[in-house]
Amino acid sequence: MKKLLYFSAVVTLATLPFTTMAAEPLTHGNTGQMRPAGTVSVTGAANLDDLQTKLGEKAKEEGAKGFIVNSASGDERMFGTATIYK
Repeated sequence: MKKLLYFSAVVTLATLPFTTMAAEPLTHGNTGQMRPAGTVSVTGAANLDDLQTKLGEKAKEEGAKGFIVNSASGDERMFGTATIYK
């Protein structure tokens, strides 16, 4: 039982840096004081979660604090766009 607890803690701590690197997904109602600052697009995602992660990473590269997904399409190789907010 202790091994499982330690393993869970290690996995959780190991993923923290990756989750803080991407910009935060937003909704139209929670943009607060942030202003739209452009768009980003990605292609080649395996699923919707992967697409959102890739859009978040690209938004962070552009200096965004958050993003709203505008479009998503595709089957095995998804692509999408997002508006970034700074």
